[in-house]
Amino acid sequence: MTVDLFAGVPVRDYAAAAAWYERLLGAPPSFLPNDVEAVWELADHRYVFIEVRPEHAGHAMHTVFVSDFDARISQIAERGLEPAERETYDNGVRKAIFRDPDGNEIGFGGEPA
Repeated sequence: MTVDLFAGVPVRDYAAAAAWYERLLGAPPSFLPNDVEAVWELADHRYVFIEVRPEHAGHAMHTVFVSDFDARISQIAERGLEPAERETYDNGVRKAIFRDPDGNEIGFGGEPA
């Protein structure tokens, strides 16, 4: 069985959101299906997309678990974004939470240090 994932993020301002996600993800969108959506492929068959849906903006919560947590957070910082929050769970798993201009939460998780 093949599983593809499209995780949607509702936004108010397409241009502002697209620019912010380019900084967060370090690349322009993988494709633009129409004039109100932009899609980034994070890994094979795993996508994050923004879509102009002002009535729902600010309510998304997604976490992407990565094997290169420290390097990833450092690279994002080099592009001018810092986590709004950092967490370390009792089992040592770490999470850095970023918030886009609408308040949507995009987190990156990583193994214990």
